[in-house]
Amino acid sequence: MKHSQSRQLFRRAQERIPGGVNSPARAFKSVGGDPPFIARAEGARLWDVDGNEYLDYVGSWGPMLLGHRHPAVIAALEEALAGGTSFGAPTEREVEMAETIAALVPSIETVRLVNSGTEATMSALRVARGFTGRELAIKFEGNYHGHVDSLLVKAGSGLATLGISDSAGVPAGFAATTIPLPYNSVAAVERAFRGQGEKIAAVIVEPVVGNMGCVPPQPGFLEALRAFCSQYGAVLIFDEVMTGFRVALGGAQERFGVTPDMTTLGKVIGGGLPVGAFGGRREIMAAAAPLGPVYQAGTLSGNPAAVAAGLATLRLLRGNPHIYAKLEALGARLQAGVAAAAADAGAALTVNRVGSMITFFFTGRDVCDWSGASSSDTQKFAQFFRRMLESGIYLPCSQFEAAFLCAAMTQEDIDRTVACARRAFADM
Repeated sequence: MKHSQSRQLFRRAQERIPGGVNSPARAFKSVGGDPPFIARAEGARLWDVDGNEYLDYVGSWGPMLLGHRHPAVIAALEEALAGGTSFGAPTEREVEMAETIAALVPSIETVRLVNSGTEATMSALRVARGFTGRELAIKFEGNYHGHVDSLLVKAGSGLATLGISDSAGVPAGFAATTIPLPYNSVAAVERAFRGQGEKIAAVIVEPVVGNMGCVPPQPGFLEALRAFCSQYGAVLIFDEVMTGFRVALGGAQERFGVTPDMTTLGKVIGGGLPVGAFGGRREIMAAAAPLGPVYQAGTLSGNPAAVAAGLATLRLLRGNPHIYAKLEALGARLQAGVAAAAADAGAALTVNRVGSMITFFFTGRDVCDWSGASSSDTQKFAQFFRRMLESGIYLPCSQFEAAFLCAAMTQEDIDRTVACARRAFADM
């Protein structure tokens, strides 16, 4: 593969953009080399500025469940843009989006649109604190909820990739409002509630973690969170920015049968454009202005283009439930194939998957929390990543980020990926 134009662009980017990227997740710091600069995409494939073609398992970090440039999404965007790009005033599509989300997500009675997943989690936590009159929040190690000051404590995603435990620039007082606990540890949650239950406003959790790699909840964990929050009057927030409409039409809460009090959404609901949302029980959401005392606002919230693309995506998913069965089958085929290839090569590998989210952990341990994820051999992952990239397989450039399948992929794509993985393991 040729990479000369990407390298040139990266040198230019580093002069004007910190680290040459507008999000640390895009940096290749942990895997070596320079990132390819993407020129276009179609279906399950990307092409970079040097003309190299890749099978895309990043999917814009989750939103592209249908694949890139789905005709229905492009048509919806073209129709929306013909009417204008932004009004700062209500539109009919915003109402339709709220109605659609409320019809599909079990926990949501009312919902507000924002512009990113970070805004969604920040706003949900503020509303939960305002509703309960309490200040403390429980989060889990390796769970990433956007770059919210109080939640950048033992977070996953780019912090895990770069080896940063907590972000600089966060006042100690903000971090002190957060209680970080091991993911999947019911005992730790019980101790926290017994000690400070009357002060805890909320528990926020990725019901399936994607930001230390894909880590599913163990049986009984989500149910325990629900029970403790109900017992102590805390608000249970599912951060479904990643899992919403991806692991099931109704998200992880539908897949696992546990209903939170509030839910945050993003990624898929924008159809590839910037968007977020937070919602929940009507009485809790009534705490948000203009009904209640909790202020939250956004100039571009409910942007017409983003809402149009998101609505087109959700309508396609709602009308074609077989998409999830297809993704489940493709995901299972990929999981089994790569696991078998690693075993044949004698490589220590644990493959975690929930639906169309998957991670190849370079460790022989089970991965059910941050301790297991962090036992991975990141140098081995980097070798594997580079070999796969040179074979045209575009994976997340971090051991601690989930990969994503899309509905545009075929069985042949999966088999090609497995074959490339087999060659990569043989060369390592």
